[in-house]
Amino acid sequence: MAAQAIDLIRVKELVAKCLEARKMAYCPYSQFPVGAAILTADGAIITGCNVENASYGLTVCAERTAIQRAVVEGHRSFTAIAVTCDIKDHFVGPCGACRQVLMEFGGQWVVYLTKPDGSYRETSLEELLPLPFSPRHLGKD
Repeated sequence: MAAQAIDLIRVKELVAKCLEARKMAYCPYSQFPVGAAILTADGAIITGCNVENASYGLTVCAERTAIQRAVVEGHRSFTAIAVTCDIKDHFVGPCGACRQVLMEFGGQWVVYLTKPDGSYRETSLEELLPLPFSPRHLGKD
């Protein structure tokens, strides 16, 4: 099943929101700010940024911050995510842990890998995480 198409105006809004979120990143150790913006099934956009911790293992990625915020606000169904960092010469995807967390909420995500200049590459969560472990493996879908 393919991810649903997103209106170009909505994509540009999602990309702009992830770029704004990156500016809020708390990354005093890595100096690697990341921003994410999630589009919910009902049209809300929820943002997140990475939040580092001196105990490195407690750092939370931008994608997971956005998911956690969305869940707190009552959202459980999502259609797209835009993700950005400061790397200018190529597109960067979410880390493996974030891909797995996104998969918890379904594989039908459109993913916009976004450069700092706002250019983006469209892909899908299914492409980024082939053969995933998901709730259906636990009989929970």
